[in-house]
Amino acid sequence: MSKQNTDRHRSPRRDIAADINAKILADLESGVLPWRKPWDGARVGGPPGLPLRASGEPYRGINVIILWNAACEANYQARTWLTFNQALQLGGAVRKGEKGQAIVYYGSSTRTRTDDAGDSVEETLRFLKSYVVFNAEQIDGLDGDFYTVPGAGDACPLATHEAWFSKLDIARIQTADLACYIPSRDVIGMPPIAAFDSAEHYAQTLNHECVHATKAPHRLDRDFAKRYPEHHYYVEEICAELGAAYLSAHLGLSPGHLHDHSAYIDHWVKLLKHDRRAFLDAAAKAQVAVDWLLNKSPIAA
Repeated sequence: MSKQNTDRHRSPRRDIAADINAKILADLESGVLPWRKPWDGARVGGPPGLPLRASGEPYRGINVIILWNAACEANYQARTWLTFNQALQLGGAVRKGEKGQAIVYYGSSTRTRTDDAGDSVEETLRFLKSYVVFNAEQIDGLDGDFYTVPGAGDACPLATHEAWFSKLDIARIQTADLACYIPSRDVIGMPPIAAFDSAEHYAQTLNHECVHATKAPHRLDRDFAKRYPEHHYYVEEICAELGAAYLSAHLGLSPGHLHDHSAYIDHWVKLLKHDRRAFLDAAAKAQVAVDWLLNKSPIAA
């Protein structure tokens, strides 16, 4: 077969970012926030915690959203997701006919090029690759702990959340009716607790504003305006929403910040149609924000 014929029959290279973007867009266009869907549906074991690797470490970034949604759609209660080979190494076997879930990882490589002056310059190139994992409920023969369904548990008490927040060294003032982060003053404004449906909703909203506060120059110096000049506000809102969802899972809360999210969805849909990597970028930056917050104020064991 000629090279021309070989190229004609070769499968097109998969665009991972486009696949993820299409799935997120489908949820948003149907009025669903993909980072809240697992909580909005009825689950036997209560709201899910962070999805776990074979090692017990939680997945991170966009993979949290991907696996939360996959678990919701298939009604998996187990939190652990393993590759085919990890299952084998642990004495298990993926059942015949089971379909895995593609997740992603960022990698990097270096190359040397010659610049205009004739000098050798080393460049770092980042790339996105995918691999497939299976939920423990798709695998036979694993240790029983992998199949454990978490109980619903109790919501994080407000006093516990306040103790966690107090170690962040982020100032907070009381406002009349608007929760916000004020960059010019580097403070979070929060209405009184009585203005919220519950103490948990107050804590959820505070988590959202804490993620916003990490963008300050003396913290993470996050600025989406350079890459998304016309849409930076809405990329930052996605970042804060995702960060609050990750953070709430760590703190034992559900991500319930937005009541009326319809005002944002149209803008987010336009954004994702304009730039298919915007959601992945926001998800990655949200994870960095949560890492900063949890490093500043570790959660008590």
